[in-house]
Amino acid sequence: MNPAPRALGLALGHAADLAWGDPRRGHPVALFGRVAQSARDHWQPAPSSRWARPLGTVYAGTLVGGCVGLGVLTDRFARRRALAETAAVALATWAVLGGTSLAAEGDTMGRLLTEAEAGDGGGDLTAARARLSHLCSRDATGLTAPELARAAVESLAENTSDAVTAPLFWGALAGVPGLLGYRAANTLDAMVGYRTPELREFGWAAARLDDLLNLAPARLAAVLTCLLAPAVGGTPAQAVRAWRRDAAAHPSPNAGPVEATAAGALGVRLGGANTYAGESENRGTLGDGPPPGVADLPRAVRLSRVVSAGSLVASVALAAALDAARSTNERTESS
Repeated sequence: MNPAPRALGLALGHAADLAWGDPRRGHPVALFGRVAQSARDHWQPAPSSRWARPLGTVYAGTLVGGCVGLGVLTDRFARRRALAETAAVALATWAVLGGTSLAAEGDTMGRLLTEAEAGDGGGDLTAARARLSHLCSRDATGLTAPELARAAVESLAENTSDAVTAPLFWGALAGVPGLLGYRAANTLDAMVGYRTPELREFGWAAARLDDLLNLAPARLAAVLTCLLAPAVGGTPAQAVRAWRRDAAAHPSPNAGPVEATAAGALGVRLGGANTYAGESENRGTLGDGPPPGVADLPRAVRLSRVVSAGSLVASVALAAALDAARSTNERTESS
């Protein structure tokens, strides 16, 4: 009998992501996104409506609650057998993780910017600007190669926390319901959680829920970034200094720590003004040193990979401890 089904499931799901990346067809997150878009089309009122925030709260609560409920039903059925629970956690983990695809996007952006700088294939930045949408939602119109490199480095840092550390953390704490519920909330934040006139009220609940769920995982990712800074030529002291000094300047309570520590670990300066859906946002100055260049992208990808590995170790350890405590309680209750 497997004494740690949740821990083993997380490890197997992470291994599946490393081996195969995101499912190529019928991706559950893409399916959820289509459902969420259809619900938004029916529920979202005019931005000026006094019902925008209440309806947005119901929208987020219904969709996230539905995913948590599905996870609870799966968990209750699978708990009857350790093998079934391990398989359920592994499949859910594989479905919600995005670390391998994230690293691949970082590599692709690095290649496109290198080709643009070298002048291969015409040498313009059109392809790199178009590709940025695979990493983040900021407006890439007119961005230079250094600005695209900065956007990619920042997105790699933030998305490592969002797409790897946080799902593993919630999977360790709550199993399948935690995995599905977190990914649903994070997906809704990416869809409607913007401070634009259209979405400021309707997306308020989704954005606040995502902030809440990422409070602990983002700080875990920041701690791991500090500890693992030597893997990319940095020092823990540099990363900690950037975190303490600069993270609060970022408008996001969770992106601030992970981007600041990444800046410190890489020895670069991140932050500045970004444009999202026509709205400009100043993210402060994060870290010391020069702005990141194209040559820093492989280092940022490496940092993402080692922080992802550290997140797996920490989450499997937490899950194993909780599995052991649960097993002890079950034996006590049955005796």
